[in-house]
Amino acid sequence: MDADDYGTNEAQDSDFPAAERSRLQEMLSLLGLETYQAQKLSLPDSLQISSESMKNWAPQAPKDLPWNFLRKLQALNAEARNTTMVLDVPPDARPAEKESQMEEEIIYWDAADDISADIYSFSELPTPDTPVNPLDLLCALLLSSDSFLQQEIVQKMSLCQFALPLVLPDSENHYHTFLLWALRGVVRTWWAQPPRGVGSLREDSAVLSRAPAFAFVRMEVSSNSKSQLLNAVLSAGHRPRDCFWHRDLNVGTNPREIADGLVEVSWFLPSGREDLDVFPEPMAFLNLRGDIGSHWLQFKLLTEVSSAVFILTDNISKKEYKLLSSMKGSATKYYFILSPYRGKRNTNLRFLNRLIPVLKMDHSHVLVKVSSTDSVGFVRRVRSIVAHVARSPCRRLSVEEMAHAARRLGLRVDEDCEECQRAKDRMERITRKIKDSDAYRRDELRLQGEPWRKAAQVEKELCQAQWAGDPPDKGRAELRHRLLELRAQQNGHEPTWGVQEFVAGISGPSLGEKQYFLRWMEWGLARVAPPRPRQPPETIVTLRAKHCGVVDLSELLWPEPLGVEDFLREMGQFYEAESCLVEAGRLPAGQRRFAHFPGLALELLLLGLPLELIDGSTLSTPLRWVTGLLKELHIRLERRSRLVVLSVLGVPGTGKSTLLNTMFGLRFATGQGCGPRGAFMQLVTVAESFSPDLGCDHILVIDSGGLIGGALATAGERFELEASLATLLMGLSNVTVVSLAETRDVPPAILHAFLRLEKTGHMPNYQFVYQNLHDVCAPGPKPRDRRQLPDLPGDASRAAVQMEKQGGGIRTLADLAFCDPEKQHIWHIPGLWHGVPPMAAVSLGYSEAIFELKRCLLENIRNGLSNQNKNIQQLIELVRRL
Repeated sequence: MDADDYGTNEAQDSDFPAAERSRLQEMLSLLGLETYQAQKLSLPDSLQISSESMKNWAPQAPKDLPWNFLRKLQALNAEARNTTMVLDVPPDARPAEKESQMEEEIIYWDAADDISADIYSFSELPTPDTPVNPLDLLCALLLSSDSFLQQEIVQKMSLCQFALPLVLPDSENHYHTFLLWALRGVVRTWWAQPPRGVGSLREDSAVLSRAPAFAFVRMEVSSNSKSQLLNAVLSAGHRPRDCFWHRDLNVGTNPREIADGLVEVSWFLPSGREDLDVFPEPMAFLNLRGDIGSHWLQFKLLTEVSSAVFILTDNISKKEYKLLSSMKGSATKYYFILSPYRGKRNTNLRFLNRLIPVLKMDHSHVLVKVSSTDSVGFVRRVRSIVAHVARSPCRRLSVEEMAHAARRLGLRVDEDCEECQRAKDRMERITRKIKDSDAYRRDELRLQGEPWRKAAQVEKELCQAQWAGDPPDKGRAELRHRLLELRAQQNGHEPTWGVQEFVAGISGPSLGEKQYFLRWMEWGLARVAPPRPRQPPETIVTLRAKHCGVVDLSELLWPEPLGVEDFLREMGQFYEAESCLVEAGRLPAGQRRFAHFPGLALELLLLGLPLELIDGSTLSTPLRWVTGLLKELHIRLERRSRLVVLSVLGVPGTGKSTLLNTMFGLRFATGQGCGPRGAFMQLVTVAESFSPDLGCDHILVIDSGGLIGGALATAGERFELEASLATLLMGLSNVTVVSLAETRDVPPAILHAFLRLEKTGHMPNYQFVYQNLHDVCAPGPKPRDRRQLPDLPGDASRAAVQMEKQGGGIRTLADLAFCDPEKQHIWHIPGLWHGVPPMAAVSLGYSEAIFELKRCLLENIRNGLSNQNKNIQQLIELVRRL
């Protein structure tokens, strides 16, 4: 039987008995996911604020499990794979003396390599009062989710250092899916050390970077756990990381019902520290759940993409011998890990002797592990084999190249849908013309740069003259004339070809194609971003770019990369110029060409893309553009237009964006150099059932980005500008979170804004958050630490107070009304990482502290402790006034 025969049989699903095909539907029904088969679960569905968002609750029924898993994953909770289900005991069944007690059932992620699937082929499906295997939960959830929620799930799993799904089985619908699109957003960072020369920090997409891959599979029964062995191979310390969940973690987990055939992938990534790096270069490790005899197509894929395959078994049967014999001529190296005392030792030896010449093995390719085998020494031997294979000429494929092999074998690739491919083609047409980011900005995004800076400066001067209260004079008339001339020059330009293509990409009727296009543009533009300076290896502990982005505070800002926001900013300038001329009567309203641009941008905001509120390049607000966006938002939301505005301020590198992304599942750019420097906003929807209780329909979240420069700006025009922008953001806000890295790190511009707002009486509810950025292995202290703010202001703070000309001399922070010691809201957030990146996971203490902060913020909003909630019309007027 040749390879095509195996692929055809698997594609026709002949390995799945008819009775098995109903198991998926039974599992979906048990988990409450059957309604999401026609209309898939979407990312906005999973991010809505509801009453459950304020509870640290345990699921009470299997239908709660998918939502509990999504919430924990959004919060980067390291225990997302361990789910506790608390089942209510009926009152009449409870003993009188234990009326308040609940019955607990622990549901574990996976029993990893259960015994042969045949043994469980007649096992009963789980019922509402029995545990669900969490790998079944993962597969059911992925099968019920659209492409963008799948991608979000995989990205969050990556940050938690969980093994990622690569091939998703679906026996019910007769196909298996290679998850290329779902993995597309995962970014890996590692220390690259060439044989000669200086090492450097490298960052690349997980699907584009090539690495040797090593597959671990089970044949029939194995008394050795693949997943446990993989965890030990990947871990440098004495305690293995639980990247792959395995059967020995806990006892009593139900066997898998729908997850057999799942292929998982994880990577080892070097950090540049010899005491931690078990391999000198990145390595991919693949794990097939279930027996290769029942999942031959997946096994065939692994043999075509891996540098080596490790086969764990106790017995080599005649059937498996014939299947393995068909692999003759494969370039893949094969290794057997046997436990012969449980198996048929003589039979194993006979078949192995026949397989050695067929698979081009020798006796060193057969490893024996029994209960008396030294586990540490055995792991060391497996590592040495992996390192030896990687040093020799071997196959090195990216995940994207693995997808080509999957297509040849008849697997479905999630990225091959027409909408995704059309969006990719449009992105490639745009990015193909970008050779240099700065040159592209200058030549193709013509309304930005100097024209926008000049117009912004004139508008600031005109605004200052109006607020000064002076009577109209010749100077103000001259400013208006200059502004109209500059806007007329901008309006005289036509959108360039690249801008027109971008507008066409976000204008299509298909919502899915818009989403695909935005993601493709983000990745495509990231590939043409300016290169980063090299970093010494120890700074890798401060980086996990694009996702968590806590960075070394000593670093200066990187050159701003080209991004989607540059194209939207260009659209905004076309709209601004045109609107300015219409207002002045220079252009008839009927000749407008760009009036629909705010509506297009609003669609992106509703799809989860952050939109710019303050332009980081000019440190100014495009007022007409922002107002146009908010008007469109008001029209779109209609009766659900009550808003709470939540802003986060702080100097770059204090983990502001990471905090918001973890708290609400948002997509603010993180890590210096990973995104623009302006302030951006995203919209979080409140569930209709919870809106009356919370008192609002949406939360508008504003991230101040890199606007506040901290100690770099303590005086002069830059400081005045930063203080004004901080005042604007806080003045718009009902709730403000100030993110700080050190106990004396209150940025002077933020202090200045507090002083201004204190005089006006408009003070948002505030939370000071101190983040432990450097101690990556610190134990998690209590999230709320009611210590005092610093008693003595630093020089910068003193200067800010003097600028406001407060009477009575210099005051301490504790003297200010908003720093009443009895009403302080001071938080201490533990370090982000547990361990040393890039192999570190997010610490459980960080995740739990962020949840407590989120719960506090929502409680304050519900209890009316924030400023009065606004509708969108009021927000528009407030933007104009501020």
